Amino acid sequence: MIRSLVATAAAAVADRKGVTAAEYAILAVAIVGAVGTAMAAFAPLMLAKFNAIFGVVAS
Repeated sequence: MIRSLVATAAAAVADRKGVTAAEYAILAVAIVGAVGTAMAAFAPLMLAKFNAIFGVVAS
């Protein structure tokens, strides 16, 4: 019984799938945050450029 418990615990420590998934989740959150920050920072500039382009196209 104890050996089975120790073997299960050792296997759980050796299994890094959960750790890898957590690392990827943290990386994904960082990327989404960076993209969101960049979009918020450049939104007024991009809006002005698109309005200028669409103003030329519409006339």
